Amino acid sequence: MKYLEFDTPAIKQAGDLASDYRLKNHGLIHLDRVFWNLPTSALYEEAVFRGEGHVAHGGPFLVHTGKHTARAAADKFIVREHSTEDKVAWGEYNRPFSPEKFNGVLTRLQAFLQGEELFVQDCYAGADPEYRMSIRIITDKAWQNLFARNMFIKIDNLDEYKKHVPEFTVIASPSFKTDPKIDGTRSETAMLINFAQRLAVIADSSYGGEIKKTIFTILNFLLPLRGVLAMHCSANVGRDGDVALFFGLSGTGKTTLSADPRRALIGDDEHGWSDEGVFNFEGGCYAKVIRLSAEHEPQIYACTRRFGTILENVIYDPTSRRIDLDDDMITENTRASYPLEFIPNVVPEKMARSHPNNVIFLTCDAQGVLPPIARLDHQQSMYHFISGYTSKIAGTEVGLGIEPEITFSACFGAPFMVHHPFKYANLLRQKMAKHGAECWLVNTGWTGGSFGIGKRMSIHHTRALLNAALDGRLTNVEYRKDKLFGFGVPTSCPDVPPEVLDPANTWGNKDDYWRKYDALAARYIENFKLFASGCPDEVRAAGPKRL
Repeated sequence: MKYLEFDTPAIKQAGDLASDYRLKNHGLIHLDRVFWNLPTSALYEEAVFRGEGHVAHGGPFLVHTGKHTARAAADKFIVREHSTEDKVAWGEYNRPFSPEKFNGVLTRLQAFLQGEELFVQDCYAGADPEYRMSIRIITDKAWQNLFARNMFIKIDNLDEYKKHVPEFTVIASPSFKTDPKIDGTRSETAMLINFAQRLAVIADSSYGGEIKKTIFTILNFLLPLRGVLAMHCSANVGRDGDVALFFGLSGTGKTTLSADPRRALIGDDEHGWSDEGVFNFEGGCYAKVIRLSAEHEPQIYACTRRFGTILENVIYDPTSRRIDLDDDMITENTRASYPLEFIPNVVPEKMARSHPNNVIFLTCDAQGVLPPIARLDHQQSMYHFISGYTSKIAGTEVGLGIEPEITFSACFGAPFMVHHPFKYANLLRQKMAKHGAECWLVNTGWTGGSFGIGKRMSIHHTRALLNAALDGRLTNVEYRKDKLFGFGVPTSCPDVPPEVLDPANTWGNKDDYWRKYDALAARYIENFKLFASGCPDEVRAAGPKRL
């Protein structure tokens, strides 16, 4: 397009909202044109003009993200230098990268982008002014710039745009590939984070989630150093100011269960818990939409038919432009990115100046053995938080098959946690103890048998259990002590049949149930050995016992 010298729709407004801190400060020079902080409508026009996607019925912008329809978790690296050397928990999720290799990649990227048109969104991560970080997202695709505009906290005046100086910058270029032989990357795809230079590079991936999770990883490193717990959770608040946190990996119901018409949504995925309260890191939602129904998730469903929403890898009929949320032909991990205010009952400030009364760990137990709800004491809370047990559901990561896969993801977000899990768990314990929060383990997975035999837990039962916990109606009911895990399981709950509360009753063969439960306890014990050396005795002792 640049060789034909077309005027694009927003060309005359390209620099109207430019910051005085220009792209030459990032080593990006000799560019064809830079589109600064374009609003949603202009980014739509630019993306359509460039053939990046299609406008579907109702107005959402529909894109196909190419070979990456999920996060490439194994391709994330952190530059190992003086500020990260002794603070990062190096390992499977925090792979070290040398400063020299990073500079080599960056130099090639800067050369690669010469002569190109780039899009810039200047915004914030973190709704609390005390802890927010000014960020800059630079993309070579208009729709990815719209993604950044949807997902982060927008600036609302010209003077602020002009004076914006980013504390961290992300350059996302899906067409730029790294070279494993030269760069020491695992593949041509790479997410590289350099804390010393306050710069991150995303290469060879169009999946919007990489931009979002790169910023989350950055905050997960920086905020705990200031005593703020960075959390992979959704959060909502009741009419009396009671905050609830919902931890869980993709597919556990975190977004769905926190979108409660009786409570106002603070955010659906990433939050900080400071001494002042809870605040959203983001300005938008990034929800899984496969098989979404108007009956069970009316608020999110409505967003999939709305101008301003980006739909990733959703199938549509090119003639009628109507989408089909049930079709998983491209991926199970179909996504919608939309501004938080698209949800009717949200907290406009994206934060609550009050502290959580309830902390909920959502697990999708494909073994079908965990109770639908259990109450944890503080040591058990730390143990289960560090364990982060769930079942990965097809589509949320590259390389997963159809069957759910048992996984333990520390802090319910291991790929994004930069410190040792105990650092986050200890912050959680301290804050729960200080503010008197209850902790619950909620199973949104299977009952009556494992995956393929049992059935998925009823969302009506899950909601009834959660409502009872949040309203304090589970405080004074009778509890039984679980034989293996030792946590408390209520024996009754309003609107839930008593037999549902004891999963052993839902299995046809109780011997099979106990064998399966004992096997899960063994997996817990084995997994916790990875973290045991960094945890005190009382946390290690809070785990399950074998039969």
